[in-house]
Amino acid sequence: MTASFRKAALLTALLAAAPLALSAQALAKPKTDRTIAAVDTDSDGTIDLAEAKAAAGALFDKLEKDRDSTLDTKELQGRVSRKDLKQADPDNDGTLTKDEYLTLVEARFKAADPDNDGTLDAKELRTPAGRALARLLK
Repeated sequence: MTASFRKAALLTALLAAAPLALSAQALAKPKTDRTIAAVDTDSDGTIDLAEAKAAAGALFDKLEKDRDSTLDTKELQGRVSRKDLKQADPDNDGTLTKDEYLTLVEARFKAADPDNDGTLDAKELRTPAGRALARLLK
């Protein structure tokens, strides 16, 4: 087999596979849709504060590995910046209790809800504030 024949065969194979890759990509759900699906317990297509807090509470319990009832920077796994951790940590112990974590969730929820309707849709979750909240939910 000549080098030019191999190149042509490779190019043909790549071109044949391209539509398949695009189809799979088109079928993949955006992250915001996956967040809503995971958190939206009443299946109304939005997330309300109670749903957000329930998901965040469950995530807190999952992340809290050392059973000291707090999350430190290692357990938070990059979900919160050092600056945000400092602001969300009123006792300045370098960790978040579940109440502190849920207070942060509520603040991020309100920041992601500019129309103040009490729910977040996919569009609101795609904003920087919505993405910051989503990191605390799943």
